[in-house]
Amino acid sequence: MLTALYALIRKFEGLRLKVYKCPAGVATIGYGHTGPDVTMSSPPITGTEANELMVKDAEIFARAAAKLSPVLLLDGDKHSAIADFCFNLGTTRYKASTLKRKIDAQDWDAAADELAKWVWGGGKTLPGLLTRRAAEACLIRD
Repeated sequence: MLTALYALIRKFEGLRLKVYKCPAGVATIGYGHTGPDVTMSSPPITGTEANELMVKDAEIFARAAAKLSPVLLLDGDKHSAIADFCFNLGTTRYKASTLKRKIDAQDWDAAADELAKWVWGGGKTLPGLLTRRAAEACLIRD
């Protein structure tokens, strides 16, 4: 069910086995894994460990997205797209967004258009976010 979500995370987060600071300055490892267990002094991890962390993180965000917008449980691809959005930006941003209102209303084309607005970082459009949001939008559109 979460195959599309795993693919999005792998593609857009990339794999780093050593800790690095993401563009937001947060200690990160594996496929975009963050949290109190990751510090700049954390040891490297294996590819298997990175995959295990990614699956666990993906499931957390998939459950959160479904709880916030139960309609997502009707379609695995739409669910994966919004879970990826939440993985990338957090559930707080999704919870208060016009995107969520469009999803809950099942206005899929408008929701896909809303995704295109979430491409900014540091006051400028980021090419990686443009590509990521376009991939999510493809999964949202009917």
